[in-house]
Amino acid sequence: MQYYALLPIFLFTVLSTTAATVPTPAPTFYRDIAPIVYQNCSTCHRPGESGPFSLLNYEDVRRHASQIATVTRQHFMPPWLPEAGHDEFEDERRLTPSQIELIQSWVKHGAPAGNPNEGPPSPKFTSEWRLGTPDMVLHVAQPYKLGPAGAEVFWNFVIPVPVKTTRWVKAMEVRPGNPKVFHHANVIVDRSGSSLRKEPTPGAGFAGMDLTVEEDTFDPDGHFLSWKPGSPPVIEPDGMAWRAEPGMDLVLNVHLRPSGKEEIVNPSIALYFTDKPQTKYPMLLQLEHDGAINIAPGNHDFVISDQFRCPLDVQVLAVYPHAHYLATLMEAWATLPDGSRQWLVRIPHWDLNWQGVFRLKTPLLLPKGTLISMRYHYDNSSANPLNPSHPPKPVRGGNQAIDEMSHFWLQVLPVGGGDQRAALQEALMHHRLEKYPGDFSANFNLGDLMMNQDNPGAAIPCFRLATLADPNSAIAAGELGAALFAHGDIAESKEQFKRALELDPQYIDARYNLASVEATNEEWPAAVSDFEQILSTNPNHKNASQHLGEVLFLWADDLAKSGNREQAVQHYRESLVYRPDDPDLHAHLGSVLAALKRWPEAKTEFESVLRIDPSSQEAKQALVAIDARLSGN
Repeated sequence: MQYYALLPIFLFTVLSTTAATVPTPAPTFYRDIAPIVYQNCSTCHRPGESGPFSLLNYEDVRRHASQIATVTRQHFMPPWLPEAGHDEFEDERRLTPSQIELIQSWVKHGAPAGNPNEGPPSPKFTSEWRLGTPDMVLHVAQPYKLGPAGAEVFWNFVIPVPVKTTRWVKAMEVRPGNPKVFHHANVIVDRSGSSLRKEPTPGAGFAGMDLTVEEDTFDPDGHFLSWKPGSPPVIEPDGMAWRAEPGMDLVLNVHLRPSGKEEIVNPSIALYFTDKPQTKYPMLLQLEHDGAINIAPGNHDFVISDQFRCPLDVQVLAVYPHAHYLATLMEAWATLPDGSRQWLVRIPHWDLNWQGVFRLKTPLLLPKGTLISMRYHYDNSSANPLNPSHPPKPVRGGNQAIDEMSHFWLQVLPVGGGDQRAALQEALMHHRLEKYPGDFSANFNLGDLMMNQDNPGAAIPCFRLATLADPNSAIAAGELGAALFAHGDIAESKEQFKRALELDPQYIDARYNLASVEATNEEWPAAVSDFEQILSTNPNHKNASQHLGEVLFLWADDLAKSGNREQAVQHYRESLVYRPDDPDLHAHLGSVLAALKRWPEAKTEFESVLRIDPSSQEAKQALVAIDARLSGN
């Protein structure tokens, strides 16, 4: 009995030992390595893209096998910052531990090719746009000439969008033009024209790392529009297209790195339109605390944090962590009303060179009352290999590369119908004012929100604080003037519009509003002059044309009443240029011409009245009287 009881165990032990000694076949390129490389590396490592060499076939990969083993073992390549297990993102290029080990084993075994029939075909790429033929391609007015050496460059190309009517953009694709030096880019929508005013020479662009644009209406950013190597262009879902309209610009904010020789950077942007207008209103929320950044030289663990309590239910669609060169560990999470924690992103080894937008695979619901938190760590010691200063220098918050930032952006979509962005914006601005009571943007945006709620009285103190924060802001002075005008403070509103124009003579909205104030005050010559100045630079400004016609009409009426009929005729005729089908205008002109006994001209005007309004009894009676005069009766 003992013998038979032990026999199965003995046999199992022998079989197991025998199985364990069977050698595992060495990895081969086609069977094991090609799927990894083609999926994670070839997009950038190919001709015309940012990778320094191609990885499109066995010979390419074998030639760089040792280098590939090193950079994958060190997690330097493929570049992917978020740590696994802290939310899942689309288009992840993170290799698994088994994939990394497979590459190491392949190189140790001499990088064998294996059987070509066991692997995928070599990837094929086209130089054309990845989303197909665009509906519109935008080109920069003047390419940028990048020097052969020196510091990296952050440059802004301002590109007008030549649409004649409102269009809805479902996708955008950037073609770098010179990917060897074109590291990454963000696209900013500018509807106010403020970026054009930053160009020292029209079309030349301007320098700057982190760009903000002025806006004179409530239209917060709702999309991450960006480009980085290897990332596919994003097609917005139905209902989330963004608006392109006449007069707007796109600002291409690019990060360039010298290559050792002079390079020409000539990027372009493709737009893809849809007939489905926006029905969902995402918004970008920002946590930050740049004002608290003050990192002493040698401080190897300086911490910045911020948190924001969400005022309504939202879905998180994407996140964008951002700092400069000193950041190391970056974390962001959400504490839900039930006390549970949900990670948004964790980056244990930050590298500005590989920053990007990370889009969630599945939208994350954050209920009303959720506390969103961020915490960033910075190392300003000599031990930080990315520190741009040697020896380390004191670092404050700012827009230059040698400054620092602590930004965490979320793209969120409010749950429920309609546009709920105003509630989010108001909560964000109050949160910002808790940190920076005199902050320009928070006060300005709150004033803008109050104006959109038809509450100019509440907007006035917000705009006053904004003008105190930035006395050189033309748009703040202009919006303060608009709030005062809407509140009935005509005299002070006029002074604010004049101040705005002193700061920026090309500020069309301020000139238009000044002309409106002048018309309200019956300052006809000044109002006409300002409306004409607007039209001299912007002939398609419909409101200026309409109101210029009205002002000339009213001015002519005043002249007629005061007995100055000849000048009245002149201004009536000038008004007809803008109001050719206004029967009242023709009637008034006809009456003054009749008073001047210019009967044929008067008859022509009253005939015009009847052409426009055949039922006009006044015109019929006037024509009877004029005909009698002309016949001598």
